[in-house]
Amino acid sequence: MSSDVEPEAPDAPEEDKPATWSDLGLVDVLCKACEQLKWAQPSKIQKEAIPVALQGKDVIGLAETGSGKTAAFALPILQSLLENPQRYFALILTPTRELAFQISEQIEALGANIGVKCAVIVGGMDMMSQALILAKKPHILIATPGRLLDHLENTKGFNLKALKYLVMDEADRILNMDFEVEVDKILKVIPRERHTFLFSATMTKKVKKLQRACLRDPVKVEVSTKYQTVEKLQQYYIFIPVKFKDVYLVHILNEMAGNSFMIFCSTCNNTIRTALLLRNLGLTAVPLHGQMSQNKRLAALTKFKAKNRSILISTDVASRGLDIPHVDVVINFDIPTHSKDYIHRVGRTARAGRSGKAITFVTQYDVELYQRIEQLIGKQLPLYKTEEDEVMVLQERVAESQRLAKMEMKDLGDKKGKRKKNDGGGDDDDTEGATGVRKRLKGMKKGNKKK
Repeated sequence: MSSDVEPEAPDAPEEDKPATWSDLGLVDVLCKACEQLKWAQPSKIQKEAIPVALQGKDVIGLAETGSGKTAAFALPILQSLLENPQRYFALILTPTRELAFQISEQIEALGANIGVKCAVIVGGMDMMSQALILAKKPHILIATPGRLLDHLENTKGFNLKALKYLVMDEADRILNMDFEVEVDKILKVIPRERHTFLFSATMTKKVKKLQRACLRDPVKVEVSTKYQTVEKLQQYYIFIPVKFKDVYLVHILNEMAGNSFMIFCSTCNNTIRTALLLRNLGLTAVPLHGQMSQNKRLAALTKFKAKNRSILISTDVASRGLDIPHVDVVINFDIPTHSKDYIHRVGRTARAGRSGKAITFVTQYDVELYQRIEQLIGKQLPLYKTEEDEVMVLQERVAESQRLAKMEMKDLGDKKGKRKKNDGGGDDDDTEGATGVRKRLKGMKKGNKKK
């Protein structure tokens, strides 16, 4: 049990701070891996956390989104694994499935030259095939708490009694998603003698409680003291009547054509509707939301990451942790209900030193929520300038597309009704399948013209 007060990482003058990967104490093979990934030099959180972790100390890392937290805990673990090779060496707990896959990709890229084996253990996948992967005894497990606990309780021969490292990434969100019971049970069945890293965007009461329960004399590493957004991010708001939101969205997408966009909606339904609306207008949009099966979610992300789609429309399932380097513009189509979610949403762009834009739609019903966001980030945002006449030229085309999207949504609803007992994870397939409805509607239109 540690005391409430953690020693701060010692402040060093800026010019004395390590500038290269080897200065941090990393071995050559890992320095080369960082260079191969085109990481010229360590980020702030990496400079602060890696030397402390290499000394064998427990770490609490508080850092803004997009600051390079994954490498800050992955590199010390890989270096320790090189010195002492062992199966089931480290466990990384994350709140979401997508984040688990992303962390795995990054660790495998860093450990490509040293033969590191990772396994992702998350919900939405087959338990038996996961049990077979666990039987191969990978070095590093990346898991969501619920599914890991299922295996600890039900998979014969699987235990983590030899574990050396525990990482909790996005700890505030793990606890906000009510995984406290699962985390407590996991902590009871892993060794007390281990290294623990706790990474979080915010220090909540729950995180403090967790820190007292599972860290020993931790060093606190903090690179942002208040809620803030990245310096190179240009943030704007746009004030519009609620009935013209779709028209303004299409105008902005046309005006900034050539960029890649993440559009955030508040519900799964609105995510699907907006994707259909944009597809009807010939824009390459793909939806991502919590009701999709895990394979569909990964397929949507892969299409966007591979730049086969330039627009990803998502609920807050994608607002935290996901690193998609090429997001140029984030649009808050629906304003977030929780102000902190604004920070995480806009953090999807302007990552790793790049610049980016964020535009928040504010309707007559959103003023109070928007004022809370300004209060949280401590600044007033400039208005995104548009010419109303130019926007309204699109009104007729958008209205037609809205009508088609409405019919397609109804068609999807009817299909869903017929298979109510199903898992409910096929929404992305359904949206792709909506092309059939579109063809039918086009056929009807042609028929009317001939008459």
